[in-house]
Amino acid sequence: MRTKPPPEDVEAEEASFTPPLDVGRLGDLLGFHLRMAHVAIYRDFAETMEELRLTQKQLAVMELVAGNPGVSQIDLANTLGTDRATMMALVNRLAARDFIERRPSAADRRRQELHLTEAGRATLARARALIAMHEQRFIELFSPDEMDALLAALKRIYKGG
Repeated sequence: MRTKPPPEDVEAEEASFTPPLDVGRLGDLLGFHLRMAHVAIYRDFAETMEELRLTQKQLAVMELVAGNPGVSQIDLANTLGTDRATMMALVNRLAARDFIERRPSAADRRRQELHLTEAGRATLARARALIAMHEQRFIELFSPDEMDALLAALKRIYKGG
């Protein structure tokens, strides 16, 4: 839910605006442009998810649990490229909000399976509607062919070829 700042805030912002810095050699670095694009998308995501108080990582965990009921924390950590301690903290936060529940595995007592709760499913449904709007703001910057090419290029980077 974006709102325009009050007029006095706009005036203060305009008065304090300085021209952007010359980025010099950074302008030729792929990593710099990926980082700047990430920051733009991250900020928009944070604004979009403000009402639900969900981070990108939390939403990713909820999506993976929704698509893979009974998944383990270790499998989530491996898929998202994070360590076990970080994943445990993420799952703990989602469980504290009653979005995810742990259940003992019938096949292996040492393993806990993760499932979305009713509240988790409802929150994920609302998050998906918000994410669709968030994604559309960026997708509409590209033609369908450009979007396909961009996604293919990004996948090439993180899949290593």
